Amino acid sequence: MSELLMILLLLVGLLVIWGICDIVYDVKTYRVTSYELVSDKIKKEFRFVVLSDLHNKSFGKKNDRLIAGIRRLRPDAVMIAGDMITASEKEDVSGTVHLLETLAAQYPVYYGIGNHEEKLKRKRERYGSIYEDYMAALTKAGVTPLVNEKLTLSDYGISVCGLQLGSKYFKRFGLLPMDREDLKRLIGVPERDKYQILLAHNPDYFPQYADWGADLVLSGHNHGGIVHIPFLGGLVSPRCVLFPKYDGGRFKEGQATLLLSRGLGTHTLPVRVLNHAELLSVTCRPKES
Repeated sequence: MSELLMILLLLVGLLVIWGICDIVYDVKTYRVTSYELVSDKIKKEFRFVVLSDLHNKSFGKKNDRLIAGIRRLRPDAVMIAGDMITASEKEDVSGTVHLLETLAAQYPVYYGIGNHEEKLKRKRERYGSIYEDYMAALTKAGVTPLVNEKLTLSDYGISVCGLQLGSKYFKRFGLLPMDREDLKRLIGVPERDKYQILLAHNPDYFPQYADWGADLVLSGHNHGGIVHIPFLGGLVSPRCVLFPKYDGGRFKEGQATLLLSRGLGTHTLPVRVLNHAELLSVTCRPKES
């Protein structure tokens, strides 16, 4: 009996050590997930990376490992799907500013807003001028903020739109109704003759984004469900939904595709289990005739 107990204790100890090592590994490293999409709307190949939910994390000194990884992918542009910083009174955004300044010196950078940026912007009495100073520094560096705005990449036959949703769309324990008209009021109508990319931080409204007319939605927010359970998926979303439908990966809704990043950083609880930090590499190609 004592031998059996020792074996059980040893197994438990090994599981604990493995769990701690996995948490450290998933938080300290990132993986690259690659996707390819084809459309007859696209005029020529367009390759980009997607950064989401960095929350001011740094991979190496001044994010040198992340910058080097992006350079190896040789993108045509960088897309931001929100929450690059965290809403905090003591937030030091200089590291993220340096990262985006460095990237903007080499690539076009298109920045979609997440709920943390929106919170910093909305609650100026609490956070002071963090948001304004941050966005001013990025704009000076050449980053293009897309706050309920669109731009056309004519050479590629692509339109990029950044959606900023208000705080009421990020409430816990519920999902506020949204329809096509709500989106039209915020961002107008899509360019039907262009391949419409929508930077929309919250993935839970993917059916509505598809109905609006998005061809490709780039999202984050759910952090891969924090804990990934094999065969079941992510454990919990920020909306406090267990095993959320949209945890990470590729999803389809009619003709629309959602690429959902598991994010690069963490906040509040710096935990990831079987859930790597993630950088997306996306290639959009013309449809062969």
